Amino acid sequence: MTLAPDKPLAPADAELQLRLDGAWLALCPLARLTPGRGVAALLPGGRQAALFLDRDGVPYAIDNRDPFTGARVLSRGLVGTAEGRPFVASPLLKQRFDLATGHCLDEDGVAVRAYEVRLHRG
Repeated sequence: MTLAPDKPLAPADAELQLRLDGAWLALCPLARLTPGRGVAALLPGGRQAALFLDRDGVPYAIDNRDPFTGARVLSRGLVGTAEGRPFVASPLLKQRFDLATGHCLDEDGVAVRAYEVRLHRG
């Protein structure tokens, strides 16, 4: 999801939802996320998503599993931007993953799943 820069940020009581297998799954209140930091969410079937809120209030969700090590740690990575694109750097080997697409910025052909997210009120 992308919020237009001229639109106000989502209300504090908004809920972050993720599209999974064609249905929207409620994850957490937006107020539980800290801009610039990640958090892991357990999904059905034992999967995990890494949730992020950038400093502009835009939410992102990618798979939490680092494809280089197999560890579920991407939610603990460092958040930044490269050429205007938000990314998270794995805390283990430091590869960067685009938060919008899941593509690895440091290794062609490697990616993690990027989930469609939305903010829902009420």
